[in-house]
Amino acid sequence: MRNPGPSRPPREGRILVSTMLRIALAQTAPRLGALDENLARHHELLEEARAGGAGLVVFPELGLTGYQLQDLAAEVAMRLDDPRLASLVTATRGLSATFSFVEESGDHRLFIAAALAEDGEIRHVHRKVFLPTYGLFDERRFFAPGDVLRAAPSRLGVGVGIAICEDFWHLQTAQLLALDGAQVLLNVSSSPGRDLAARNEVGLGTATSWRTLMRTYAQLTTSFVVFVNRVGVDESVTFWGGSEVIGPSGEPVFSAPFFDEGLFFVDVNLEDVRRERIALPLLRDERLELQARELTRIISERAGLATDTTADPGAEPGLDVAALAPVPADEPIRLRSRRR
Repeated sequence: MRNPGPSRPPREGRILVSTMLRIALAQTAPRLGALDENLARHHELLEEARAGGAGLVVFPELGLTGYQLQDLAAEVAMRLDDPRLASLVTATRGLSATFSFVEESGDHRLFIAAALAEDGEIRHVHRKVFLPTYGLFDERRFFAPGDVLRAAPSRLGVGVGIAICEDFWHLQTAQLLALDGAQVLLNVSSSPGRDLAARNEVGLGTATSWRTLMRTYAQLTTSFVVFVNRVGVDESVTFWGGSEVIGPSGEPVFSAPFFDEGLFFVDVNLEDVRRERIALPLLRDERLELQARELTRIISERAGLATDTTADPGAEPGLDVAALAPVPADEPIRLRSRRR
């Protein structure tokens, strides 16, 4: 069914938006470093999504550049005023789209970024906050971390929160976005396939972990969660796809196939968020003042600005283990007696 989109504002100024939304999941296989080619593919898919009645199109992490960039990152980086980026933003007239690229700031820092563009304008840009630098990941060598988590109002009539891959492996991301007003959480990802084992739910350990995360965050934040992962290969690293939409009850609405490129359409009813939040008011009952107070205490204790309530007696400020007193050279070492 074609999404009718927002109606004209009535006289009292309210904007009435259909609660039915068609989401297009662009599970693409970007070519590494081929910015112009990937831009052209984004334009094609935007037109295909528009023809299919989509109101929201979501592309994967670094869909405009490929993931394993390393020293190529500076060559494909774009400032927010780059004409190539402006052309893609202009192509969002009549719909909402999230796409990801390397953003260069005015002071020449490079970020893994994702933009929410609507009706030919950029509404919000999210810079990846948590940069994995372990295992096969090496992002902190080449990129700066973002330091802002914000939900953004959208033409869809609901708040949208954007996270990029690793951001969702940290508990506060989904919670903060939902508390800030997001009812639809987007996670754009370049997750490589690992842990191939029949013992796992779907035969791919990475997918099982991600699916657990998505269902948990959807249920705890009573929000729609949209996960879009890329496919294809970057320098021997294979990406598994498996993009999903999860409802605010934590139940899956749609799961895309593994490893196959495609544009997948999913219809959701945004009214489901209202029903779930009234029936299960978890966000309403969050104790933010308690969180803020305890986080302030923990930060002060870790910085050595307050007494650490979990530290050993005699520990130095900012440390949680007390150093042993030095033993004089002429004194024999004695073992501590065992308590009974």
